Amino acid sequence: MATPKALVLRAAGVNCDRETQFALRQAGFESARVHVFRLMENPSALAEYQFLVIPGGFSYGDDVAAGKILANQMLHNLAGALNEFVAAGKLILGICNGFQVLLKSGLLPWAKVSTDCAGAEVTLAWNDRGRFEDRWIHLRSDSEKCVFLPAGEIVALPIAHGEGKFVPRDDRTLGKLRDGDQVALRYVDAGGNSGKYPVNPNGSIDDIAGICDPSGRVMGLMPHPERFVDVTHHPQWTRRNVTRADGQLFFRRAFEYLR
Repeated sequence: MATPKALVLRAAGVNCDRETQFALRQAGFESARVHVFRLMENPSALAEYQFLVIPGGFSYGDDVAAGKILANQMLHNLAGALNEFVAAGKLILGICNGFQVLLKSGLLPWAKVSTDCAGAEVTLAWNDRGRFEDRWIHLRSDSEKCVFLPAGEIVALPIAHGEGKFVPRDDRTLGKLRDGDQVALRYVDAGGNSGKYPVNPNGSIDDIAGICDPSGRVMGLMPHPERFVDVTHHPQWTRRNVTRADGQLFFRRAFEYLR
């Protein structure tokens, strides 16, 4: 059986692409870092891959809005290839800035790259505290359908964002996400319980840290799983006797799904 291939999408300002590629290779993927310009020149190249990852960073310096310029490039130059990619049953993961890109391109929450739905129903706003949050938090997986993590799993991951507050357009949209089992991750404490700041680091509605599309194959999240793929990445790995790198779970689950 052929080894699944993953594409890590690069653009100006993206700064987590190498860590993401490392995490993918550790999980077993054959992976490549590809600049969005190269993909725009040849959109059909996307068909060679089974997993697309849009990594974290500050694509195009967040000069217009976080993730907006890269999302527009995808909307106007790659919509056809991306929609075919999703229709073929492949996987997409957006991390931090990549989550912002997925929302602004329309790939989340309804898995359709389209100007009609891009950023229309869900957005990521400035953190309630009005500052960049850079620390470790806990998450609980709350979706039975999401490919990337089993329901009920509690993991620790680092965050690093200034615009991570998950905000649905209205209660109807939030209800639709809940009813569709699309709320993939929520901020919790180490015991799995919800709480106000600092448990919820940005004020996200319903403590939502990540969502998936209706199929469970497209996911976006604010925390960084690629930054915890070895136990030594945890700042207290000796003191707490850390024996599992929680971030690697996401990539290994994707690998097993595709294999």
